[in-house]
Amino acid sequence: MADRGTVTDYAGEALYTGDLINYPSRRKNGVRAADAIIREIYFDRVGGRLFPMLKVEPTGMDSGHVPRRSLRMEHVATTHARLLRSNVTGEQDESN
Repeated sequence: MADRGTVTDYAGEALYTGDLINYPSRRKNGVRAADAIIREIYFDRVGGRLFPMLKVEPTGMDSGHVPRRSLRMEHVATTHARLLRSNVTGEQDESN
């Protein structure tokens, strides 16, 4: 299998498994900013085109005064994610 290119956030920062990102999350009729750790990077085909997607695990740190009820995994497009800290979980060190 060929090596894939680097998956980046909307600002061009490289994203890897174990990175801490910030993304918009829905809450009722509004949107809040949420932090999450990337657990998986995959590609989804929509209309014949491949789009990079992230499977993320929320940390529970969200904007707003109402706490998050669930920390279930979510799927986020890389065009909506912004890298906060690289290699938070240390997973990148294990693969080298």
